[in-house]
Amino acid sequence: MKTVSFTQMKDGTKEDYELLEQAEKPYHAMTADRILAELRRQGEDTLSGYKITRMAHGLQAATRARREGADIDWIVGALLHDIGDGLAPQNHDRFSAEVIRPFVREEVAWVVEHHGIFQMVYYAQHYGWDENARDQFKDHMHFQACSDFCERWDQSSFDPEYPTDPLESFEPLVREVFARKAYDPEVIREGVSTGVPKLES
Repeated sequence: MKTVSFTQMKDGTKEDYELLEQAEKPYHAMTADRILAELRRQGEDTLSGYKITRMAHGLQAATRARREGADIDWIVGALLHDIGDGLAPQNHDRFSAEVIRPFVREEVAWVVEHHGIFQMVYYAQHYGWDENARDQFKDHMHFQACSDFCERWDQSSFDPEYPTDPLESFEPLVREVFARKAYDPEVIREGVSTGVPKLES
């Protein structure tokens, strides 16, 4: 395999960087495969103490989102909202958001980035923490979406008896999202807040 000529980036030539640009294309194309492999890993190597694995939690959240009529960005966001747990357990929410940010609506990435602090409303009091820490974002345009995401799809998705869809059923959605052009303005839709789907009364 051909390699660059340099050992310091500052010494690279135009030909070196053209070589790297070509090498990056197939690597980028495999992003969905690496994401799916990480999800599968979380089905084996997982945070203990819960009744289900982290993979099962993501699958359950995504299943709930899909059954409530969510669009592809919300479904993939729900599936991957904890993908950062393995490498960044102390800031998994921000890590997970960065994984999806180039490929989904800004709203979805913001919700995933902030779901950790929003989830505290359910348990922080047991640690002596501020359960209302999320209120610092009460005037943010995505506040309600994040609150709904946590209530309907995240905090409720730890049930081993819930009929959860298999990972294979989500693979086409993951591949579609990660095949998008990164940071496409038509996908990102900066400043747009649609919220999660309304529940039928």
